[in-house]
Amino acid sequence: MTRVFVVDDHAMVRAGVRAELGDAVDVVGEAPEVPSAIEGIRATRPDVVLLDVHLPGGGGLGVLQALRAELPDVTWLALSVSDAAEDVIAVIRAGARGYVTKTISGPDLLDAVRRVADGDVVFSPRLAGFVLDAFSAAGAAPAAPVEEATDPGLDLLSAREREVMQLLARGYTYREIGSRLFISVKTVESHASNVLRKLQLSNRNELTRWAATNRLL
Repeated sequence: MTRVFVVDDHAMVRAGVRAELGDAVDVVGEAPEVPSAIEGIRATRPDVVLLDVHLPGGGGLGVLQALRAELPDVTWLALSVSDAAEDVIAVIRAGARGYVTKTISGPDLLDAVRRVADGDVVFSPRLAGFVLDAFSAAGAAPAAPVEEATDPGLDLLSAREREVMQLLARGYTYREIGSRLFISVKTVESHASNVLRKLQLSNRNELTRWAATNRLL
């Protein structure tokens, strides 16, 4: 079972995270600020740290920077109310494996924890462009030209399907996409279904990763 440590300065948030994760993981500890977080993570050595970005005493980034080299087997997943580019890029560059906002649902949070524990990179769809920028700057993204990185499946999409694909990958809702493209929600749903089928993808998270890999965000 994945062992999780929760760092957040709001007791209600910590309690909510525990409730949402339930018995699917083992929450081995929690902390409200930087010093106790560092001490607790050192003591428990969890598999995954759910880390709030803005904390008293130095911020979540301070926790990560203090322990990243010391505890290389610990995986870091930022869970924050902030979707500011500077926050996202800072924690990704510091070594976090993902960044999700507090609007995430309970099941999606559990999925994110499991995925980063398995070595995947996870981020909320609207943050995909920030994450890609951070990885590129850190040298973690493939350096190949766009032509080499682009999946052949892109050629199967119509011009409208490409537009829908990019907006979906960036995290827009069907209603928001419909408003931007002046089409109905039902038409957006149809295009989205076609996009996933043609690209042989199962869901929006896979689509976001695919779009990021192929430099389409």
